[in-house]
Amino acid sequence: MTGAPAAAGELLGRVFLTRVVEPGDEAAGRWVRELGVREVVRRLRAGGPALPGVSARRWAGLLARAARAEPEADLAAARAAGVRFVAPGSSEWPGQLDDLGDARPLGLWVRGGPSLRMWALRSVAVVGARACTEYGAHMAASLAAGLAERGWVVVSGGAYGIDGAAHRGALGAGGATVAVLACGVDRPYPRGHAGLIGRIAEQGLVVGELPPGDHPTQSRFILRNRVIAALTRGSVVVEAAHRSGSLVTARAAQRLGRHTIGVPGPATSGLSAGVHELLRGGATLVTDAAEVVELVGDIGELAPERRGPVLPRDLLPAGARRVLAALPGRRAAPVAEIARDAQTTRDDAIARLYELRALGYVERHGDDWKLTRQAVLAARSGRGPG
Repeated sequence: MTGAPAAAGELLGRVFLTRVVEPGDEAAGRWVRELGVREVVRRLRAGGPALPGVSARRWAGLLARAARAEPEADLAAARAAGVRFVAPGSSEWPGQLDDLGDARPLGLWVRGGPSLRMWALRSVAVVGARACTEYGAHMAASLAAGLAERGWVVVSGGAYGIDGAAHRGALGAGGATVAVLACGVDRPYPRGHAGLIGRIAEQGLVVGELPPGDHPTQSRFILRNRVIAALTRGSVVVEAAHRSGSLVTARAAQRLGRHTIGVPGPATSGLSAGVHELLRGGATLVTDAAEVVELVGDIGELAPERRGPVLPRDLLPAGARRVLAALPGRRAAPVAEIARDAQTTRDDAIARLYELRALGYVERHGDDWKLTRQAVLAARSGRGPG
């Protein structure tokens, strides 16, 4: 039991640091890597000599923030809002975020029921201009709906324009979507998307690096994009002008070795100029969801769809086991029937089905879900799932 207090202290320290240092601060990431969370917290609280690589002025600012930080209060506020804190090394932490090195998030605040790690296994970012055209909004919604129907999680930033169209497309298809915000996940921004982000939290996930109540800034929007790029298997840019923030996501994806994908637009459209520049620089051109899946689905064990290793049923969370048990053995079933037989809500059933989809247990057939052939055969033989 000696490890429990240490783990709690580590988590509380990371919560403290999310209030003190800005997202993507590589100097702070280096301190944590070299000195450990608790030593960094101790030195910030003690107010002694500056940590390496920081000016006296910046150190004074960090100390002022540290003096006001109340991690226990932040955790209490998060719990009251239905928000949890996911730290690196925990069972829900998506390991691909570690590719960011010292710019890796200190932790993520997560709102919503599904497992972030499981959903990130089969996720694609769909991003683009806020002031998009009707063509851009149509393409974003169509791509997101097609990806969701094929069992992929759509990740975007919750903003107006392309982001909102992508989230709505996935939700409209009864699929999975994740919004990565540049503010506290308990205070959605933009305010005009409060209803949409609330719906995402009910059916999917809302994620952010900032503690409860924190506000967005221009730099936080830019830094948020590296998380979208690292979390997903590839980033699709639908519309973007030359200086669009969505190009930051695409270029971060390139640096991280992820797929960088662009949807072409009219040669005369300034809102497609940034996308066309990406395509000239080596991004892959796509026109529909099938082409996106053909590209990102070739990554490692995720393709082909049903050949990856599958975890035994008894290792699944209890909620996922109930949903799996509710699926008929020989036919596809609608979500409402599965939710009823699993004695859970429709939104929870959808979330569990996408987790099971990522592990190879189930597949989607239109609006219905069915056990995979691999899962059925394994159940009959007594091995693996079943």
